[in-house]
Amino acid sequence: MLVVPWVPQLLYPVFVMKLLCMALFACAYGLLLGFGGMMSFGHAAFFGSAAYLTGLAAKTWGLPPELALLVGTAFAAGLGAVFGALAIHRQGIYLAMITLALAQMVYFIFLQLPFTGAEDGLQQIPRGALLGFIDLRSDFAMYHLVLALTLAGLWLIHRVVHSPFGHVVVAIREHEPRARSLGYPVERYKLMLFVLSAGLSGLAGSMKAIVFQVAALTDVHWHLSGDVVLMALLGGLHTVFGPAIGAALVVALQYYLDAFGGWVTLVTGLIFMVCVLCFRSGIAGAFNAFVARRRS
Repeated sequence: MLVVPWVPQLLYPVFVMKLLCMALFACAYGLLLGFGGMMSFGHAAFFGSAAYLTGLAAKTWGLPPELALLVGTAFAAGLGAVFGALAIHRQGIYLAMITLALAQMVYFIFLQLPFTGAEDGLQQIPRGALLGFIDLRSDFAMYHLVLALTLAGLWLIHRVVHSPFGHVVVAIREHEPRARSLGYPVERYKLMLFVLSAGLSGLAGSMKAIVFQVAALTDVHWHLSGDVVLMALLGGLHTVFGPAIGAALVVALQYYLDAFGGWVTLVTGLIFMVCVLCFRSGIAGAFNAFVARRRS
């Protein structure tokens, strides 16, 4: 990953930055679904709202990029607290439908707000200078910032999963009544996980807005919520970094098969069918199972 800016002929740095943003987004969603067992169909609301707020902070308020990223991430975490407080008392399809309905409300709010530019999106978001002296107009500098933040986000997810908090979350996913009977405040744990997932999703959306200098309605549309579910399922739900593999696959297909237009959806659907039929635990899960068999 460190050599990508030096070989733009092989890997376009802006494409890799998009891949990194989507990998963090997918892993943040995998934290909620794979380890918390909560299916959300509205995660694009956190990704897109953070992109819009980051653009507003950088373009209208004139904040430096580090503060603009912080504003977007904090707003997404706050929105996640609202969504979580309303949704965690339900399970399964009911929770998913609540998050979808709330996300659609967020979509129509950003469609109507004057600063968002409606269908045109919030354009010409300045990259600015990080810490006042690192010019992010250079793709070289911007790439290393995105790489550093993505790795920090993935490390945080790994740390959470392997912490006592993560073990309690998995216990709640496996048998919520038993975890409740042991005295754990189940709702508090689920809400904290929801906020953490939303905040990391917001960080991914904020970085995407700075990289491409635009925040659009596609960032908050329900299609993106469906894409991140696909990424998590393809990569492997119960693995920490599996969703990043699924994100890389989906983004690469969309990028390299863009010339085929609508056929990209068909190809992606066929690959998804093959993975569901042949790799029930996702690509990373199948690889881990293969390594375990070899060791035994």
